[in-house]
Amino acid sequence: MYTITKEVYFCYGHRLMNHPGKCRHLHGHSVKAAITIKQEHLNEQGMVCDFSDIKACVEDYINEHLDHNFLLHKNDPIIPYLTETQERFMALDEHPTAEVLSQMIYQHIKEQGFDVDQVTLWETASAHACYRED
Repeated sequence: MYTITKEVYFCYGHRLMNHPGKCRHLHGHSVKAAITIKQEHLNEQGMVCDFSDIKACVEDYINEHLDHNFLLHKNDPIIPYLTETQERFMALDEHPTAEVLSQMIYQHIKEQGFDVDQVTLWETASAHACYRED
């Protein structure tokens, strides 16, 4: 099995409601997402795929949904204020954790026809979450 990994970078704000620690407060992250694609055989150019194809697939999705956006649980009490002031946000059915974001990116890339092995999202330099299907 061959794999390649493309890293992308973006920023977002969020909070985790009912979290016992400081993550319950509004805060932001500059993150790195590593997208790993797998193939049993190389294509006619001797590649799994071109790195630029992965970037093109994920770049618009990240820019539209995640980058410089507030990611909040759909029940977050700040949503009416953000709506009233026309601030950018995305309300999620789940809490906006690194685990959930890595799954969102994974699903988008898979829907675009890539054979995704996993997506790893570094929330800080020393902490990351990964999503993959068995």
